[in-house]
Amino acid sequence: MHRLPSAEAEVAAELADVRPELASRYAAELPGARAAVLTRLWRALAYEPLPWVVRREAGREGLTLCLSDGRRLHGPHADPYATPAYVTAVRLDETSYDDPARLLTDLSVPRGTSFAAELGHSVASLALSRAGQEPHSKEWPRHDWEWEQRVVDGHPFHPNCRSRPGFSVAEQLAYGPEHRAVVTLGPVPARADGCLVTGEWPAGLRDGERLLIPVHPWQAEHVLKRPYEGGMPAHPLMSLRTLALSEGPHVKTALSARLTSSVRDISVYSIGLSATLSDFAETLAARMDGLLHVTRTLGAATADSPDLAAVVRESPQVYAGPGERVVPVAALATTELPESPAWLAEFTRLALTVGLRLLELGVALEAHGQNLLVVLSPNGSPVRLVYRDLADIRVSPARLARHGIPVPELTGRIVTDDVTALRRKLFGSLAAGALASTAGSGAALRAALEAVVRDLPGTVDLAALRDEPLPTKALTLMRLSPGTPGDQWARLPNPLVSEVF
Repeated sequence: MHRLPSAEAEVAAELADVRPELASRYAAELPGARAAVLTRLWRALAYEPLPWVVRREAGREGLTLCLSDGRRLHGPHADPYATPAYVTAVRLDETSYDDPARLLTDLSVPRGTSFAAELGHSVASLALSRAGQEPHSKEWPRHDWEWEQRVVDGHPFHPNCRSRPGFSVAEQLAYGPEHRAVVTLGPVPARADGCLVTGEWPAGLRDGERLLIPVHPWQAEHVLKRPYEGGMPAHPLMSLRTLALSEGPHVKTALSARLTSSVRDISVYSIGLSATLSDFAETLAARMDGLLHVTRTLGAATADSPDLAAVVRESPQVYAGPGERVVPVAALATTELPESPAWLAEFTRLALTVGLRLLELGVALEAHGQNLLVVLSPNGSPVRLVYRDLADIRVSPARLARHGIPVPELTGRIVTDDVTALRRKLFGSLAAGALASTAGSGAALRAALEAVVRDLPGTVDLAALRDEPLPTKALTLMRLSPGTPGDQWARLPNPLVSEVF
């Protein structure tokens, strides 16, 4: 009898207690979840600069990785831009593996044990997420949070696409957007004179001399360990810790749990810059000829702790005209729109026009499928973009000054004139991220890029996008290098140059 790996078995046991009616569907989803995570892991093994992969050999029957200990790992040809799960098994010497956690365990690479456990959680949580799904209605959603809840599989390229360590099955069902939960945010009081506040903190979140900081219930129970009374019903969005109040703004809460790669708290640094960045982004959006809106930060506050902080910002839906829909790019794959090469080219043209124009001016967006939204006309045409969450953009004072744009008072990691850092930020998130995941394959991405790049303004950044390998975060290398600060990067074959696809 086949025994489930530990994470899968743990989830199955908890599910039998809290939602037994989902148990059989969960079991049925496990093979597909393993393939989905293994496909993401194989992309990393094929393209990231992992020190124990000494050589990669492509042949007629697939790709072979030669490891530093003399073993050979064989799998299919790796399309770095493919999102459907196409890797069902790989072979390490003579042993076949269909489970990514077991594969990484048996690779015995430095710091691989903890990452293997994360992969196991990712598989189990992904199967749980898929088990609770019903067929999508052919009608497009009316509410912004309904679009977000359509994104079931998480990050399109990260092997930890659904890893949620520290969350029980009951908590995943109660808080996960894909489970269509309604979450009650707790207003935790903090003395106003002990808080850092930027922007206009909403009057409804004040109680005399105290601020009422919205807190996620998981954070209240596991980190702050303090109860709260009352609360605000809200719908969790893709990031889990950002939620939409009913017919109101979005609230980004601190959530001190590791999801995919990062612990999702809110730094005092980002709170301090939030109002300045929001005002600056509005002035830049005004230069985009109506092609871009940036959601405004209404207020941000922290009780001098990344564990007790919140940001309140506009819903992207305020930028929808009559009959229009504002759709997160990550949710486009749940529609039939990307299946049309003409539509995909039109969307690619819009996204690159905005992204490259901003980069030329001096701002690199982190325009992945969660931060970037597209406004669709009533007939589904992409007409403009909406961007949210400015906390991780990059700003070049030198480029701003070159264009006569006043340089905002910014400090820290956001500020850089390094061309490589600026291009990595935009190209890695937009071209190798949002556009690639929407296209779904290297061939489709190449067709979309070929249709539009010749018509874009000929900047030095466009030349780099057209001719050089595409940067992407080396997400697996980063999880295997916990002592190395900052992002690490891989270089993917450029679809406009490579004949791989």
